[in-house]
Amino acid sequence: MSPFEHGEVYVLDDGGEVDLDLGNYERFLDIKLTRDNNITTGKIYQAVIDKERRGDYLGKTVQVVPHITDAIQEWIERVAMIPVDGQPGPADVCVIELGGTIGDIESMPFTEALGQFSYRVGAGNFCLIHVSLVPVLSAVGEQKSKPTQHSVRGLRSLGLTPNILACRSTLALEENVKQKLSQFCHVPAENIITLYDVPNIWHLPSLLRDQKAHGAILGALNLLGFVNVAREPNLKEWTSRAESCDMLLEPVRIAIVGKYTGLSDSYLSLLKALLHASVSLRKKLVVDWVPASDIEDETAKENPDAYKAAWKLLQGADGVLVPGGFGDRGVEGKILAAKYARENRIPFLGICLGMQIAVIEFARSILGLQDANSTEFDPDTTSPCVIFMPEGSKTHFGGTMRLGSRRTYFQVMDCKSAKLYGNRGFVDERHRHRYEVNPDMVSTLEDAGLSFTGKDETGQRMEIVELPNHPYYIGTQFHPEFKSRPGKPSALFLGLIAAACGQLDSLLHAHKIPNGMAKKVSLYQNGNATKFAKIPADGIYSNCNGVHA
Repeated sequence: MSPFEHGEVYVLDDGGEVDLDLGNYERFLDIKLTRDNNITTGKIYQAVIDKERRGDYLGKTVQVVPHITDAIQEWIERVAMIPVDGQPGPADVCVIELGGTIGDIESMPFTEALGQFSYRVGAGNFCLIHVSLVPVLSAVGEQKSKPTQHSVRGLRSLGLTPNILACRSTLALEENVKQKLSQFCHVPAENIITLYDVPNIWHLPSLLRDQKAHGAILGALNLLGFVNVAREPNLKEWTSRAESCDMLLEPVRIAIVGKYTGLSDSYLSLLKALLHASVSLRKKLVVDWVPASDIEDETAKENPDAYKAAWKLLQGADGVLVPGGFGDRGVEGKILAAKYARENRIPFLGICLGMQIAVIEFARSILGLQDANSTEFDPDTTSPCVIFMPEGSKTHFGGTMRLGSRRTYFQVMDCKSAKLYGNRGFVDERHRHRYEVNPDMVSTLEDAGLSFTGKDETGQRMEIVELPNHPYYIGTQFHPEFKSRPGKPSALFLGLIAAACGQLDSLLHAHKIPNGMAKKVSLYQNGNATKFAKIPADGIYSNCNGVHA
C-alpha cells in the first residue's frame, strides 16, 4: 500500500498488514488485534471464491446477495468471539467500523450485509452510530445540517436506521441545529453527540462522557441493567493526561528525515510514539519534517533554497529520527542525516531502513568502504552491508516480508537499549522488512566500534545496533512505534526524547543493572545459540524460555 495514498501500513503481532485505523484502536484501548480484525473486500471475495472452487455451493450461482453478504456477516460473528484484551472469554460488545461514505459503490455489499445483520439480530443487539460532518460557513458562522440530513436519508434507504448521530464540527452543535437534526433524522436529541475540535485527541473520551454517549450506547444495546457493563467510565487517567499535554511549554525538537513527509499520516505511529514519550517527560513535542532528498548534494545544485531550508531544520533539531521506507529515493539524504547525527553527537534513532543506512554510513565513513550500500539500491556493490533475506521472495511482493512480532535477544546488558527495556534478556517487537544487515560484515563493523546489541534467536540476524561512545545512537530493525501506548511509551522513543532534552542519564539510572548481572548473554553449544541472562549473584540462572538451571 502506498503511504501517500493510504497513510502508514500498520503491522499487528500476527504479521497482519492493515489500515492505520487499527493502530488507533490498539493505542486507545490498549488491546492486541489480529489480521482477521481487518475485513477487506478482497478477503471476502477470496473466501467466497475458495468456497465455490471447493464445491461448497454445489454448483449454485454465486452472487453478491446472498453469498458475499453472508460471508461478511459470518466473518464479523466469528471475529467478535476472539478475545483481544488478554481476558478469557468473548467481549460484551463488538465494535464494527464501516469505512467510506454512504453511497460509495465499494462499500455497498458491506452496507447491505449490516442491514441484513441488524434485522437478523434484532433491536437491542445492534447499535448504529452514524458519523457525519456538520460544516460551518466561515463567512457567517452558520452550522449547516443539510449534509447530515441527506446522508441519513441515504442510510435509511439502504435499510439502516441510526440510533446515534456523531456530528463532527469545528464548534459544539447549537441547540436549534440539534433539534433540527432530531426532527428530520428521527434520532432523539439526547442521542446526537457533537464531536468538535479539541486541543488534543486525548480530550475525546471526556467529551463523549460529558454528553452521556456511553448511556446512549448502553441503552440501545439493552445493557443498562447489567452492573458489570453499565458503569460510569473511569477517565481520571485520560483527563489528567489530556490536561498535562495542554500545559506543556518547554519544547523538544525532533527532525524526522523521511521520504513521505508530504503526508504526516505516513508516519502516524511514529508521531504518536514521539508524543507518548515527550508527554511522559513533560516536554512539548515539536516535529520538523525534513524531506530526505532535500539534504542531498543534488538538491543543492537544483534547488538551493530547499537545500538550505532542509539543512537548517536538521541542524536546529535536538534529536534526529530516520524511519523506514522502500526504494532508493532519498536514501543518500538519510545517510547524510545519520552522518550528521553521529559526527555532531546528536541523539539519533533509526528504524528499519533507518538502522540499515546507519550501518552503511558507518561502513563508508569509518571503514573507508566508499561503495558500501544495500543490494536493494545497488545490486552490484562490492561492499554489501545490507542484503536480501534468503527466505524472501523476489517475484511475489504481497505479504512476503518478515512480518509481525519477533523476539530480539540482548547480547550485552550494559547498553542503552537493554537498560531502557528494563534489563530484560529479550524483547518482542513487530517487524516489516525484506533486507537485513549482512552477517558476513558484522565482525568487521564491530571491530571498528559498532555494537550489535540485539540479535534474533539464531544470532545471525541483527536487530539492534548502537554506538557505545555516542550520547544516543541506536538503530533497530523492528518497529518499536507500533507498541507504544499513551501512558506506556516505547522504551527507545523515551530514550530518544530523554537524550534530546538532557535527561537520559537519570532515565538510565532508573534502570541500573544490578550487581552480578552478566554482560554477555550468549552461550553457544554445538553451534546452536541458547540465550542466558545471569540475574543476581546467587548462582541462579534463567534462560530466555523460562527454564531454570
